[in-house]
Amino acid sequence: MQEIRSKMRSKSGFSFFSKITSSKKRPSLSIPSKSYDLSGIDKTTDNAAEIIEKWNTEYVSPNKFYSLFYESKRDAKKFVKRVKELQNAMDLLIREDPNSETLLRAQKLMQIAMKRLQNEFLQILTMNRAHLDPESVSTRSPTSVMSNDEDAWHEYRSAGDSIMEVEEVSKNSRKELKSIAECMISAGYAKECASTYKSIRKSIVDESLYRLGVEKISSSKAKKMPYEVVELKMKRWIEAVKVSMKTLFTSEKSLCDEVFESSASLKESCFKDISKEGALLLFGFPEIIAVRDKKNPHMKKIFPLLDMYCVITENLLAIEVIFSFPSISAVRTQAHISLSRLSESILSHLVEYESEIRKDSSKTMVPGGGVHPMTISTMDHISRLSEYSSSLMDILNGSTSSSSKSLLPKSYFNVTESDESPTSELRVRFAWLILVLLCKIDGKSEIYKDFSMQYLFLANNLQHVVSKASSTNLKQLLRDDWITRHFEKVKQFAKSYERLAWGPLVSMCPAISTSEALDMSPEEAKMQFEKFIESFENTCEAHSECVVPDPKLLDEMKYSIGRKLLPIYRDFYNAHRNAVILVGREDGWNVRYTPEDIENRLSELFSGKGILDNRYVCTADLCLVRTATSPTPRRKTRSLSCRRF
Repeated sequence: MQEIRSKMRSKSGFSFFSKITSSKKRPSLSIPSKSYDLSGIDKTTDNAAEIIEKWNTEYVSPNKFYSLFYESKRDAKKFVKRVKELQNAMDLLIREDPNSETLLRAQKLMQIAMKRLQNEFLQILTMNRAHLDPESVSTRSPTSVMSNDEDAWHEYRSAGDSIMEVEEVSKNSRKELKSIAECMISAGYAKECASTYKSIRKSIVDESLYRLGVEKISSSKAKKMPYEVVELKMKRWIEAVKVSMKTLFTSEKSLCDEVFESSASLKESCFKDISKEGALLLFGFPEIIAVRDKKNPHMKKIFPLLDMYCVITENLLAIEVIFSFPSISAVRTQAHISLSRLSESILSHLVEYESEIRKDSSKTMVPGGGVHPMTISTMDHISRLSEYSSSLMDILNGSTSSSSKSLLPKSYFNVTESDESPTSELRVRFAWLILVLLCKIDGKSEIYKDFSMQYLFLANNLQHVVSKASSTNLKQLLRDDWITRHFEKVKQFAKSYERLAWGPLVSMCPAISTSEALDMSPEEAKMQFEKFIESFENTCEAHSECVVPDPKLLDEMKYSIGRKLLPIYRDFYNAHRNAVILVGREDGWNVRYTPEDIENRLSELFSGKGILDNRYVCTADLCLVRTATSPTPRRKTRSLSCRRF
């Protein structure tokens, strides 16, 4: 500011006469016409001289600037009015008597007046800087965003509110700036006025963006940054865009339009020089990050990229409106380029994620046929992805890749050939990604040597998949028919487990209505009890490690097994218990399991109580087997081996 003031002090004077004659043809030196009122012009000049000389910049204290618009609003209005009258008088003199002494006097007065107005313009802008330059933003350090202190995070988020408050230039100040600008422009001093305005306002915009965490980062520097640092910068950038578009650029455009309402060219020139550099820096950041992460895809990176994509998309209309001038079309172009690069990077991450699922070769076994960690993590990612359905539809719609309908077998997903909507395309993509997961789970089921455990494993994992899908945004994407069909598949797997694991036990207890059971002797009944109880204990022991995490599926499976086993056993027990007890007294034998005992044992099924071996690593959610088996080399494959899905 001092530099600007010193430059203005160093000027010996404004070449006002050259300004007004450069745009107007100088009249010939003919004899002045007497058609104008010379006394009226002299009076106008005297009136102007009175107020102009009163506030002559040369006569104020060098240590303190006494603002005309601050000290005396009445004098300020009078000053502007007299300057406009003087300008009109000078225009008349130039036409009628360009060599008059009055014109020379008026020229000197106008130079003094313009210097005063330029200083006033600078003073008003500077005095209001406190309202446009939020200290609350600068006090936030970059690391505060990662703080667990909710108050600190709230303060950072409220930076936008602070800027909104301090960006409110008072109505009077706006009027004064506009009044001075119009006066200087009409007098031919538009360049000086605009230069002063730009010097103050650009520094405010640039500094505000810097305080919001927007800084210039080269591609090479971004590549060397740890991802944690990049992720932090992405979060700060998202907040910076919200604040910038809601307050900073919007307010700047509004102020610029109001101050320079009388000149369309100055509106554009000032706003361009003030905002273009900062806006390009702001909207150029996603392109750098997208290119960086496209070469190092990972599923955890896709969500910050989607957040960046969303915030640009949400503000795209505002960007088009605020940066509508032809001279700043580069800002609009940069926003669209960043969207395109983000789209490419997001698609790259999705393709790589599918590949990671396909190539997974871990041999870790989940005890008891529980839910595999891959199922949990993959469904967490997929369900979270579904929250970005709208953005993903835009990305897929703009993608040049072929339709994904050909990915799925017609029997798996019912999509008509005529349905070419983005929603249909996204639905197929999500269904395909889930199918890739299920086929991988199908392959991992073979680690269990017992076929019944394979089906329990498949039932648990598919139940988790469908439950997750039905309780998130995936339900709207995949629709009810997909949910229903896969729930039925869960029941089929559960029945297969039940048939293989518990069927032999059920068949050992003959129905009470058969003639064989009615005619059975006490000794034969005792032998039948012994066989059944031994088989029951062995079956319970063999499946004591089995787990069914889903409460609904757990109840259904217990009920189904109990319904097949308990009524038959209860009838057989009631028919032969007394006779068997009498026969068994000699050797002290007794029926050890009443129907209630059987029911109690069945109620303990699928709780994983048998998982006591120290080879198991257990957490609150699942148990895994410690294995030293080295994973087999990853193989790239396009086809899916999926026998049971």
